[in-house]
Amino acid sequence: MSLDRLVEEIRQRGASELAKIQSAAEADRARLAAERDRRVAEIREQSQRTTAAEIARDRAQRLAAAQLLARKATYEARERRLQQSLGEVRELLRSYTADPAYPKLLERMVARATRELGEAARIRCRAEDAPTLSRIAGPRFEATPVPILGGIVAFSADGRRRLTLSFDELLRLREDRVRELLA
Repeated sequence: MSLDRLVEEIRQRGASELAKIQSAAEADRARLAAERDRRVAEIREQSQRTTAAEIARDRAQRLAAAQLLARKATYEARERRLQQSLGEVRELLRSYTADPAYPKLLERMVARATRELGEAARIRCRAEDAPTLSRIAGPRFEATPVPILGGIVAFSADGRRRLTLSFDELLRLREDRVRELLA
């Protein structure tokens, strides 16, 4: 083998090894570029999913808050209307005290009070009803006025039991039913 041939063979081997190394490096570079592109795409997709989820959650929270505010406004409006209607009912009860049938109602209330609390029951009313009630209740009537819309408040002789037949109390006891009717 001659020296030139040997040098030529070494050059060819070196060139072929260099070509193999360059092709391996190019393959590694292509693999790394593909991996990088895949990871970038994966990160973008994850970011888009996270953003979409946050937007959906924010939208749901805003929608729920708006619905809550709407329900609250509806409830407040209904409550104002009911309070106004209850005020009107109170005014109707107050005006009923001027009705000619009101003394008959007082008689029935006194009869119920004496039936439940005994003949010695003490009866009180509002100041405006005192003349009428003193005539109806007789000696059971007490002149101490009570701040009520109408009706009577009765006490047992010993003062331990009380029967409130005032319009205020009767309305309070039936307020849920009245609200139901007015709603």
